[in-house]
Amino acid sequence: MKRRNLLASGVAAAALATMGLPALAQNKTKVGFVYVGPVGDGGWTYEHDQARQAVEAEFGDAVETVFVESVPEGPDAERVMTQMALDGADLIFTTSFGYMDPTINVAAKFPDVKFEHATGYKQADNVSVYSARFYEGRAVQGYIAGSMTKSNIIGYIGSFPIPEVIRGINAAYIQAKKVNPDVEFKIVWAYTWFDPAKEAEAATVLIEQGADVILQHTDSTAPQAAAQAAGNVITFGQASDMAEFAPMPRVSSIIDNWAPYYIARTKAVMDGTWTSTSTWDGIGAGMVGIGEISDAVPAEVKAGAEAMRDAIAAGEMHPFTGPLNKQDGSAWLADGETADDGTLAGLNFYVEGIVGDIPQ
Repeated sequence: MKRRNLLASGVAAAALATMGLPALAQNKTKVGFVYVGPVGDGGWTYEHDQARQAVEAEFGDAVETVFVESVPEGPDAERVMTQMALDGADLIFTTSFGYMDPTINVAAKFPDVKFEHATGYKQADNVSVYSARFYEGRAVQGYIAGSMTKSNIIGYIGSFPIPEVIRGINAAYIQAKKVNPDVEFKIVWAYTWFDPAKEAEAATVLIEQGADVILQHTDSTAPQAAAQAAGNVITFGQASDMAEFAPMPRVSSIIDNWAPYYIARTKAVMDGTWTSTSTWDGIGAGMVGIGEISDAVPAEVKAGAEAMRDAIAAGEMHPFTGPLNKQDGSAWLADGETADDGTLAGLNFYVEGIVGDIPQ
């Protein structure tokens, strides 16, 4: 009889343990990440994945993270998001502009799942949007580029003609023109976020057109390598430091720091305080960083760039401050007037002095 009681107790304990495993699993917050490029791109996706790892480091066994890399913008993205939701994700970060409509579509089917979409503008009760003021970093790059070019030709590799990219081109041009009135921008559209072959080709075309400075809004290090091979061409890291190309050709960089935001939003899901929000932070908040300015930059230029960075961070300088005209010569911002966020968010024109049309 005693043996039967012991056996019964063992069976009951095993049953409780078995029942407890799903309960413990349910207590773990599952966070998904959808990436437009590979985690090893050295730029945009690399920095998002660094932030994912920071979430794991912050919360340990209380979270589980999953990711899918190199997801094309379009139907494939919707399929990947749907599968993440079906697999039990509590929170999903979708990290490219072209994921906007797929995010909204999938979120409507999974109202209990929280979604965070990077660089977009469409929200829902369970969809937040977030982005960084990359144009602040572009302004600093423009200052350095305008100060250092010898040919007075600066090349710019654009990804897609969306407001985020147009803002960056304008911000860089405005500051380059201030320090060098003779500067000229040449723009090549790659129509990709990540394609090393296309990016290298774009850089080569710009260098052949006389550019001795290359800026990029694409994600790979291929333009850095192309500039290094050409010699006497300077570049800037995009999204990540790309410091393996320092001190030349990469003389500084824009660094995207998503970790604090990802940690905060994950915590909000965990403690039940998550709400749909719109976040647009820059240098001051630490979401945009300026990578180390290398010794290839003259000391006075480096000091000026650092002073600009600090003034932007303190709110003492706005990269879009008048007087500024639109490309067609019509007035945009009066002397001392700054652009409002609504205008910047939908920016679809070049400033005066930039040659060429924005593709439609």
